[in-house]
Amino acid sequence: MQNFQVIDGHVTSAKGFEASGVYAGIKKANKDVALIYSTVPAVGAAVFTTNKVCAAPVTVSKAHVADGKVRAIVVNSGNANACTGQKGLEDATAMGELCGELLNIPSEEVIVSSTGVIGVQMPMDKILSGITMAKAALSADGGLDAAAAIMTTDTKEKRIAVKLTVDGKEVTIGGIAKGSGMIHPNMATMLAFVTTDVAIDPVYLKKLLSEITDKTFNMITVDGDTSTNDMCVVLANGAAQNATLMEGSADSEAFKAALFHVLEHLSKAIIRDGEGATKFIEVAVSGATGEKEARIAVKSILNSNLVKTAFFGEDGNWGRILCSLGYSGCEMNPDIVTVTLSSAVGAVQIVAGGQGTDYSEDDVAALLKETDIKVDVDLGIGDAKAVGWGCDLSYEYVKINGAYRT
Repeated sequence: MQNFQVIDGHVTSAKGFEASGVYAGIKKANKDVALIYSTVPAVGAAVFTTNKVCAAPVTVSKAHVADGKVRAIVVNSGNANACTGQKGLEDATAMGELCGELLNIPSEEVIVSSTGVIGVQMPMDKILSGITMAKAALSADGGLDAAAAIMTTDTKEKRIAVKLTVDGKEVTIGGIAKGSGMIHPNMATMLAFVTTDVAIDPVYLKKLLSEITDKTFNMITVDGDTSTNDMCVVLANGAAQNATLMEGSADSEAFKAALFHVLEHLSKAIIRDGEGATKFIEVAVSGATGEKEARIAVKSILNSNLVKTAFFGEDGNWGRILCSLGYSGCEMNPDIVTVTLSSAVGAVQIVAGGQGTDYSEDDVAALLKETDIKVDVDLGIGDAKAVGWGCDLSYEYVKINGAYRT
């Protein structure tokens, strides 16, 4: 039973949060500096990219979130501040310091985030001017502006909010995200910022974020590239005035389910806006010997360029699916694998016992014309399962990324 209500909202839907998004000239057009701020003290948790070539703001923010006290997030789009050396670290630190000064909080309570072109030094005059403008524009209605300001090749804002009851108090969770290309998990993929007015133990919040990220942001892929700047941050300010939520509390499972829904929604929204994507593909693997094995299988199918291009071409080439399973490294017996494709028009089992079935090509063709397609794989050797989401690979993806800097 769902114990939460989805509402039309974002990062200022929860009590005690303000946000803004402004244009500072970092990009050629559109908003490019965002600020999210808790008007009262807050705790925070974050997960970051595992790419060893990590951006300067990732390094700075890891240090800032270490003690669990976070009150603000500053983000710029248009420049990743990655591969920028000592100057990049100094610039990321300066962003946090200016925010701290303007908000009258310690700079260590500011998460710094950047997204955009790699290997270009930051235009700090524009960045700092933008932060000053963003501070002046802070508003309880500024969540949509913040969602717009963090976008790069995204074509639409990604946002959601939910309400639930914790300890008899109304609690809200809201989130925004950006991501369209360079999307492949190993932590979080892209940028995601979540706010909630729940009072929660910071150790429990960190555990929840890690667990849920593994099953949401870590199970999406657009192109197999893990960004240098990925992070997912959650701020909780206790403005709902509930008794502090602890692991094992009466409403802990309800809160976990609501937070899971928020992160899953944002994950799927990124895939639906994947660069050049025409298909939203869900892969569910069951019958694995362990969850890790199932996850490996899911990711291998979703990351296969041959599988992705087959879906773009609306070609039921099941051999590519089996091939990607075979090299995935997951434990399997190809002679007992089954594969079923489904969409809004029906379902067709295309593989049984590791071989193609006597299915109707017309039925599969009709199924693949739909935008949302599901691939169900049963490995038949265990009880574990996993699910993930990806998209096809189109001509438009090559066009977008061939001209990214120009």
